[in-house]
Amino acid sequence: MKKIFFLFLISLLMLSCARVGSPNGGAKDTIPPKMLFSNIDTTRVNVPVTTKELRIEFDEYIKLKDINKNLIISPPIKNIKKILPANLGTKFLMIQWSDTLKENTTYNFNFGNAINDLNEANVLPYFNYAFSTGPEIEDNYLSGTLVDALGEKKSEGKDVNYVVGLYQVKDSMDYRQKPYYITNVDPDGYFELNYLSPGKYKILAFEDQNGNSIFDNGKEKFAFSKDDVVIEDKKNISGTKLKLYPSVPPIKYKEYKQTNGGIMLLYEGKPENVEVTSASANLKDYKVTHRPKSDSVFVWFDAIAQNIGVDKSDNLKLASKTVVKTDSVSVYYKNDPKAEMILASGSDKVLAPNTLFKIKANFPVSEIQSDKWRLTSDSISQSFTASISKTNSDDIVINSDFKAGKSYQLSIPKESVKSFYKSISKSYRLDFEIGKPTDFGTFKLEISNAPTSHFWVQMLNEKGDVQYQQYTKENVVYFKNLKPGDYFLRILVDNNDDAYWETASFAENRYAEDAYLFKKGKDQNPMTKVNIRPMWEINEKWDLNAETQGN
Repeated sequence: MKKIFFLFLISLLMLSCARVGSPNGGAKDTIPPKMLFSNIDTTRVNVPVTTKELRIEFDEYIKLKDINKNLIISPPIKNIKKILPANLGTKFLMIQWSDTLKENTTYNFNFGNAINDLNEANVLPYFNYAFSTGPEIEDNYLSGTLVDALGEKKSEGKDVNYVVGLYQVKDSMDYRQKPYYITNVDPDGYFELNYLSPGKYKILAFEDQNGNSIFDNGKEKFAFSKDDVVIEDKKNISGTKLKLYPSVPPIKYKEYKQTNGGIMLLYEGKPENVEVTSASANLKDYKVTHRPKSDSVFVWFDAIAQNIGVDKSDNLKLASKTVVKTDSVSVYYKNDPKAEMILASGSDKVLAPNTLFKIKANFPVSEIQSDKWRLTSDSISQSFTASISKTNSDDIVINSDFKAGKSYQLSIPKESVKSFYKSISKSYRLDFEIGKPTDFGTFKLEISNAPTSHFWVQMLNEKGDVQYQQYTKENVVYFKNLKPGDYFLRILVDNNDDAYWETASFAENRYAEDAYLFKKGKDQNPMTKVNIRPMWEINEKWDLNAETQGN
């Protein structure tokens, strides 16, 4: 019996010695790890350029989380050989490299939120460690804020990291390399670049999607300043404001896809105009549609009439010409006998008063025979007009003296809506009703210091989608019959009055056209909500001079 008890006691002691962590019970540990010392001298100056390792000791076991995304070394040390701890916890952090350090240079290791304690995952936030190969540590800094110029929100579940970098101004500058100095942007949009050496720099912020700390032009959002950033000794810079804009790649043919009734050619960038011609003998009769500044070009044709891809796939040769170049495109096409022209309601089932009813087609509409259609309410025919939308040939717009609270039925017989080579092969009945004015709200916006050129006033939903907009030059704008709910306001300025809002171009060193986001007072969010309520007129005033323009 004593022997059994002795073995049991030994087992308990062994288990308690093997377990690394806090004992059960008691207050939960909420204290992050604390640095004790480093292998580099505590003064951190005159560090030999031959140094190949940084080792930092902590007061408890640590682990590293997403170290490749969090760790930023400025200036960059390219050839990192090893980073510990890798998987298991240790009481030290070690980074080894094979590069020879630069003389008279301050190096800053920014660990972001990578350092966590092993047991409770308490984060040591934005931990920095700096040392210098010269006689002093440069302590100049630049700080500021980064906001999305269009008020766009991150996609749910998408972990996007934003960084701000400084590039040394040289005769030849390569933005395809890591910046000389770089830092992460915190969730509130604040950034701070520390331990900067005096000199001239270019500043660039970007959405580091792949975590390589290199700007991927055409894919990642970015912000930049045309003017050099001048860092002077003992003179810090704060309050820098940067605005993120979508990044547009250079114009380039990308790929093709077969679509109902034809071929869709896809492009990178947003070409103003694309000319497509056929180099195939069997493709003679075709139509090309392209909306300026869109990335899709459609080639429509009657495959059966021209015996294209009926029994087997046919290889079609096309020539695609943009302002950049002419591409030879080889397209394999197999006709889909089930492809048909389809209509659907392009409006809500309940329309706001004084609203047009829209019909959406899956083909561009070339002809309508609206004299064959019938609009009824309470079985009584109503007069109406129908027209193809001037801005989108896929849409048909219906106008009538719609009455609030009434239900309507629109009957469209087959063959009465046509595309270039198709027509609807069945009849449609589209039902909708007109809501009551008491179910909707009104919004009045007074703009001070409004742009001299045309601009869009846009009302966005929570997802950032445009729900209502007006293209105007007026300083008082009314929105009537709005659905109740929360909206955000945005103004996009058409500086060159071409009815198109132009984003920034990094390659052309061109700023975007002006953009403003509505924000009131001390609201911590980038944009202030405007709440629309039924039967209410909401009034807001917006002084555009109160918001600083620029990137």
